[in-house]
Amino acid sequence: MHAVLDYRSALRDRSGVGEWVHELGRHVAAQLGPDDSLTLFSASWRDRLDPSAVPGARTVDRRVPVRLLNFAWHRLEWPPIERLAGRSFDVVHSAHPLLTPARSGAKFITIHDLDFLDHPARSKREIRRDYPALARTHAQRASRIVVVSRTTAREVEQRLSVDPARIVLCPGGAPEWAAAVRQDVPKRHVLFLGTLEARKNLDGLLDAWTKVIAAAPDVPPLVIAGRPTADAAAASARMQQAPLSGHVRHLGYVSNAEREALYRDAAVLVVPSLHEGFGLTALEAMAAGVPVVASHRGSLPELVGDAALLVDPLDADAIARALLTVLSDPDVRARLSTAGRRRAAAYSWAESARGLIAAYRAAASERQAG
Repeated sequence: MHAVLDYRSALRDRSGVGEWVHELGRHVAAQLGPDDSLTLFSASWRDRLDPSAVPGARTVDRRVPVRLLNFAWHRLEWPPIERLAGRSFDVVHSAHPLLTPARSGAKFITIHDLDFLDHPARSKREIRRDYPALARTHAQRASRIVVVSRTTAREVEQRLSVDPARIVLCPGGAPEWAAAVRQDVPKRHVLFLGTLEARKNLDGLLDAWTKVIAAAPDVPPLVIAGRPTADAAAASARMQQAPLSGHVRHLGYVSNAEREALYRDAAVLVVPSLHEGFGLTALEAMAAGVPVVASHRGSLPELVGDAALLVDPLDADAIARALLTVLSDPDVRARLSTAGRRRAAAYSWAESARGLIAAYRAAASERQAG
């Protein structure tokens, strides 16, 4: 069985989606048999795919502008992946909700969430142009639809009219480094980690943090780590002004090593998102024993269960109260830390990879039999 996975979202500055693609690809490649193969596909004018990015995987790297290829694939359904890769595949796996054109092979798409249907204004221009118009028909044509949470699975089934038998659940996994993080040492900051886009509710977080520092001026600073977007311009300026100046630090995008260090020093992770298809940062924090304050929207309640304090992301007072509770009450911190590690242990990249490989084989066999 020979599969190809679109690796473009993991090329650089890996966000949650990019990390999911990379880690799932890494674990799929590690589990394939000697007669199987996984090919990572990339096309970019600027960024090159490192042939050693995923041990055991083949790579195809084409110097084609991302936007040009996306338009051709989404709107013209051309060129087929076989033409770009120079070979055919049993499975062609798109890392987003629209199909990768292919002459043969079972076709997989990936849907992390359907926020682009409800709030297209929060999406990038290319997503606004293509996803709302095409996602339903592409999901219905796909051999399998890969999702990262049961919450998204239900939404895909109901809103895109998809047979649940074609939906494959592949959640993220707990990181290997997290078990070594100690909680019996002083913590230096409160942490927010994610791309600074409208869906992440940075304005709501800053409203809440203003209330936190008014109630407890000596709390550790809020550290915001993540790549800024145009959505965040006003919030970035606000961080430099009173009363937030000196109480908030924005680090921009951070490397994997810096990311791990931020978790080690975090007293609490706050995830105030308006919607999440999974919530990888919450899982990483739980695995490291870092207490979590999270929004009660999207898949976050499914992910964290009773191992986090859940809040209304539109209620700045509620976010502030939850943060102050964690920062001031050692019993709450200890309970959330223990519960978080226990909860995170149920999420495994290797297990998700096993399920995906089984789906690859089943879909490829159906395609050949049909």
